[in-house]
Amino acid sequence: MLEKTYIPAEMEARLYVEWEKGGFFKPGRRPKAKPFTIVIPPPNVTGSLHMGHALNNTIQDILCRFERMRGRDVLWQPGTDHAGIATQMVVERLLHKENKTDRRTMGREAFLKRVWAWKEESGGTISRQLRRLGASCDWSRERFTMDEGLSRAVLKVFVQLYRDGLIYKDKRLVNWDPKLLTAISDLEVVQKEIKGHLWHLKYPIEGSDEHIVVATTRPETMLGDSGVAVHPEDERYKHLIGRNVVLPLVGRLIPIVADEYSDPEKGTGAVKITPAHDFNDFDVGKRRTLRQINVLDQFGKMLLEGNEDFLAAAKVPPATLALHGLDRFEARKRIVAMLEEQGLVDKIEPHVHQVPHGDRSDVVIEPWLTEQWYVDARTLAEPAIAAVEKGDTVFVPKNWEKTFYEWMRNIQPWCISRQLWWGHQIPAWYGPDGEIFVEENEDLALAAAQRHYGTRTLLKRDEDVLDTWFSSALWPFSTLGWPDATPELKRHYPTDVLVTGFDIIFFWVARMMMMGLHFMKEKPFHTVYIHALVRDEKGQKMSKSKGNVIDPLDLMDQFGADALRFTLAAMAAQGRDIKLSTQRVEGYRNFGTKLWNAARFCEINGARRDPDFDPIAARVTINRWIVGEVARSRDTVTKAIEEHRYNDAAGSLYGFVWNVFCDWYVELIKPVLSGSDEAAKAETQHCAQWVLDQILLLLHPFMPFITEELWQKTQAQGMLIAAEWPSYKGLGDAKIDAEMSWVIDFISQVRSVRAEMNVPAGARIGCVIVGANTESRRRAATWEQEIVRLARLKSIDFGDKVPASSAQVVLGEAVLALPLEGVIDFAAERARLGKEFEKVAKDIAVIEGRLGNPGFVAKAPEEVLEETRERKAALAAQRVKLDEALSRLK
Repeated sequence: MLEKTYIPAEMEARLYVEWEKGGFFKPGRRPKAKPFTIVIPPPNVTGSLHMGHALNNTIQDILCRFERMRGRDVLWQPGTDHAGIATQMVVERLLHKENKTDRRTMGREAFLKRVWAWKEESGGTISRQLRRLGASCDWSRERFTMDEGLSRAVLKVFVQLYRDGLIYKDKRLVNWDPKLLTAISDLEVVQKEIKGHLWHLKYPIEGSDEHIVVATTRPETMLGDSGVAVHPEDERYKHLIGRNVVLPLVGRLIPIVADEYSDPEKGTGAVKITPAHDFNDFDVGKRRTLRQINVLDQFGKMLLEGNEDFLAAAKVPPATLALHGLDRFEARKRIVAMLEEQGLVDKIEPHVHQVPHGDRSDVVIEPWLTEQWYVDARTLAEPAIAAVEKGDTVFVPKNWEKTFYEWMRNIQPWCISRQLWWGHQIPAWYGPDGEIFVEENEDLALAAAQRHYGTRTLLKRDEDVLDTWFSSALWPFSTLGWPDATPELKRHYPTDVLVTGFDIIFFWVARMMMMGLHFMKEKPFHTVYIHALVRDEKGQKMSKSKGNVIDPLDLMDQFGADALRFTLAAMAAQGRDIKLSTQRVEGYRNFGTKLWNAARFCEINGARRDPDFDPIAARVTINRWIVGEVARSRDTVTKAIEEHRYNDAAGSLYGFVWNVFCDWYVELIKPVLSGSDEAAKAETQHCAQWVLDQILLLLHPFMPFITEELWQKTQAQGMLIAAEWPSYKGLGDAKIDAEMSWVIDFISQVRSVRAEMNVPAGARIGCVIVGANTESRRRAATWEQEIVRLARLKSIDFGDKVPASSAQVVLGEAVLALPLEGVIDFAAERARLGKEFEKVAKDIAVIEGRLGNPGFVAKAPEEVLEETRERKAALAAQRVKLDEALSRLK
């Protein structure tokens, strides 16, 4: 007997253990079946489940459970990323807390031992949380980007790319974190709006009294200027192109060059060029052969003394050299003061601008010139671009292909070295003369050095580690055993679908395609599904600073994993961000309760599974109707999942379960179940159980726990996770559908009128059908008992004209007249509805005024605009309803 109350917490942990212990997540149960493979986007080993993870993994699990039920041999490959910077910071904080030490005091080997110890103790948190969500990964195959096998893959890839000329060392600008003392990726840089200043500086023209004015937000970098750029067509400066300016405070002569990077409409039209401290300037410097002069050290302090590049061809006064060692922001103040003393500050303007900060260190990031390891991304990108152009890999939604192309066709060399200790140490060794030996291990490097030098030579290994994204780029094939030719690699590569967020299309998706095509000669996946962001209920991005973060673990504790999963799926419309609220999740928890109660109703009323029940052979009209509805729902859900329209699939299931099954079928079969026709009763009991079983099958990928529990509690054979996806033939009857649609429409229309007219809930009212044809009369007679009960009528009669004081509803060729004389006050009701109509019309006019105001539209945040449009649409729908209600009272 089913318990009276549905309690998710009790069943979810128990069922998950049963699934995992039973081996239901492992591939190989159907060795002859076509494989279906997904690799999980590896979360950081330091991570805890957030709402983005919840959405991402819910969609993956829907796909895996769906394809498993469709007979595919499913592998959902799990694992975690070593998260270089994040993990190193976590352990360094722990060290400081425990014994006030740091990694440099400990030394590299001891520090790495401590990181591995932390990983074993605390690194499995997110894997446990994914189990809580119901993720049906094959945990026996869980990988880690620094486990032995993946580390071997990383070494092999690095060495091979180096030998292919696709990995090299170069001196270029990187995003430098002066606190963490490492290069970081663009993804680890956040732009913050800062109220700063724009300093307009006067640079004297050599051999004249003229000046050229340049503007900068970073005066401290001017010491590294090596040119001034003007637009070649700017008439103001044409006469100066090719001449030099004398760089203030330094005395260096730097050329005025023509370059289209300078915008005549912006500022003064003249731009100071500092190739060693600005990414755009770096490119201009390359084009115009300007010197790269670095004036900052790794700590963000001025580097002037002994700096040959800075001192060369310059007449640096002692006051400028005295800036050596100053922090960049203190130097900024001093430099501005020195320029003001010399009359070289034209003006200073307040300036609000975006300043890059490290997402973990929260310090201002410096574009910094340093020698790093790079991948020739442009060469590797070509096959990846071609794969998308040919349709070998498709993006869903398709508009993300444009983003992919824009990034890939403008790709820059990929900086893969990081100045950290935790990570894959670069397999490069240096000889005493700087010769580089790249090999998979030290013995091979020593052997290569011996061949090179003719004698055994001491080598020093590169201390840097690889960018975390380097190992992640190998994920689709390294997790399957590459570089070994494993059976799993042969069977499961290429994988099928990648589910991920838009923010890592370039950092991860594109790089997996590059590496997969280069080393496996095959795309890593045929479909990339890009899901949206999960925002708060007002459409704002969740952040700790705003205090609007919704914790998925809290929601699961409160409402159960199924409710959260179904909420996310139901709101996952392609290309539209999810506006999540606790109330939404609570609503879908109620959906689970509704299903549970419907199952209890079936159980209490003798519904039972009959292996001989054939839905095609059903003779009772209501049963013939419901089996056709089941087939339609199955087709809709299947097509929607196949097309990655998870919201449509969930919406169809919700509508079928709540409205069709619970609200209509369950209500309409009550007279049959309590009637005297034993054959009809038995058929309905069997049919009700059959329909419930189909619901559990169709709903399982979305709500695996409650469906599995109901499956087992109703004594079904085997476990639902291993059941087959439904397939039907010959179900559905157009004539029956039309009849049931008429009955449901009849009841619904009467209910709507009662609600709109404020008819008391307990009042039984009459109904006169005017203009009914023979078929409508037959239907009314056949279903009179059900209609009267569910619409709360006292009778159904037929007439030639509409009685006085009646509300009217059109149903097909007929009119349903509901005499309300004495039931409601017509005049008062007209006045009430008229007042509501006027208020709604005024509210719509106010909103239209806002949306028609260009100033409001330009300044309002996108989430506010969307909320305003949604409010207008809701009011418009309300106005239509009120207009209909008023027309019924005329």
